[in-house]
Amino acid sequence: MSRIGEAFEFAFRAHCGQTDRAGLAYIGHVARVAEGVETEDEIVVALLHDVVEDTQTPLSRIQDSFGTTIADAVDAISRRREESEAEYLERVVSNPLALAVKRADVADNDHPSRMSVLDPETRRNLEKKYAQIRTAVGSAELQPN
Repeated sequence: MSRIGEAFEFAFRAHCGQTDRAGLAYIGHVARVAEGVETEDEIVVALLHDVVEDTQTPLSRIQDSFGTTIADAVDAISRRREESEAEYLERVVSNPLALAVKRADVADNDHPSRMSVLDPETRRNLEKKYAQIRTAVGSAELQPN
């Protein structure tokens, strides 16, 4: 099996039963983010980008399964409870793989089809949040998928 296939299966198992804000299977978001990047390493990181942050999977499992480069990027894109948004985004920007994936992540999160199913207050709050992130990661020019 290819690394991309292995990463998809890993993410699928880790996110099993999780849903997004619209009630859809969370793996759909992960797959769309992977479609928004180009290289094999970017695709693998995209598939794994929320595993550490949103599941009980430790970073060491990513390291053991996919190596240091992928684990470092997943670590860079995983939010930590104790850090500020600025600290988080600084770490993302410092890792080229994490940066590429974060740009695709924001493009998917902010896509009009996803935002349209949210209540107006949530939509406004998220639009503001994603605009700030786009500015920080230099992705204002990106168009949603």
